[in-house]
Amino acid sequence: MDLEQIIKGCRNYNRASQEELYHLYKGVLFSLCLKYCRNEAEAEDNLHNAFIEIFTTIDKFKGTGSFEGWMKRITINKAISSFKKNKQLTPIKDNFTSDTDVGEEEMNIPADIILEMVQQLPDQYRLVFCLYQLDDYPHKEIATMLSISESTSKSNLHRAKAILKEKITALKNAEHTQSHGS
Repeated sequence: MDLEQIIKGCRNYNRASQEELYHLYKGVLFSLCLKYCRNEAEAEDNLHNAFIEIFTTIDKFKGTGSFEGWMKRITINKAISSFKKNKQLTPIKDNFTSDTDVGEEEMNIPADIILEMVQQLPDQYRLVFCLYQLDDYPHKEIATMLSISESTSKSNLHRAKAILKEKITALKNAEHTQSHGS
């Protein structure tokens, strides 16, 4: 069954089509959820809620643009809505003034370790970092989505990068110490 047939079946509330769509995209959307959530359980909840939204609003997809992109947007919006509902996103007061550029040698870290570091970021930093750095949203749109100012979005991105750089540097230092015997 091709994607158009699956979408048509989902519009007709066909369980087999819904199941096929789920199995086709659960991996991609779960990976997306992991970026925006603190852990796998939270990501699974978000994925579940995103698919409910996808199935109930599939008639709103008009066939223009990427269907996967449409589903990703729903998934991201579900994650943001969840945080807005459960937590108040308020700026964190800290004094990060360090350089946030990450060198090439620092990026030689497995993706799962980087994901874990991103998941450990404070919520507002993680959301801004993922939206801007990983999903290419502009600060103006992030500000609207999170109900913050553009300057807060930029500041949160800078702080997220600074925290990640500190974590990466600490990891590299620990690896260096282990490899040279402490």
